[in-house]
Amino acid sequence: MASPNEIKKGIVVRKDGDLWVVTEFQHINPGKGAAFVRARIKNVKNARSLEMTWKVSETIEIVEMQRRNMQYLYKDDTGYNFMDSATYDQMSMSEQDVGDQAKYLKEGMTIVVVVYEDKPIALQLPKKMNFTIIETMPAVKGDTVSGNVTKEAKVDVGFTVQVPIFMKEGEEIVVNTETGDYVERA
Repeated sequence: MASPNEIKKGIVVRKDGDLWVVTEFQHINPGKGAAFVRARIKNVKNARSLEMTWKVSETIEIVEMQRRNMQYLYKDDTGYNFMDSATYDQMSMSEQDVGDQAKYLKEGMTIVVVVYEDKPIALQLPKKMNFTIIETMPAVKGDTVSGNVTKEAKVDVGFTVQVPIFMKEGEEIVVNTETGDYVERA
């Protein structure tokens, strides 16, 4: 048994006999009262999502999972396909299992795939990833007067992110994969 303080994105907990993957979490320490952890969890079997709250004094069961370095190959009708870097075994994950993390996937990149009983159940992306800006509006003199110091930029894998106004097409940026926010120039 473990403390809710050990909850992180991508870990698997057992609740009511089922396995649940933590997709989001937040440690909350109110000024008055006991600290607690609020998490969004997704059922491994049926992909149903719940929001749970645990007091820090409670215990939870964290299930040990196998973590494999896998290379993202491609997306097809079956889902997202990955290859184990050590054994060359291939696995597929549905769009529902990959979720919002799909927008960060680049063909050929190596990521950690969480596996339970030879079935992939979650991805663990690096916290920060580099992307190249392929489309953005040019900065216009006087834009900063209005206080609008960011603009939208489309990156090489297709999603958009708010970047500082001085960024140009072709520049590499670092994006936080947990929040989807611009971090810095690469």
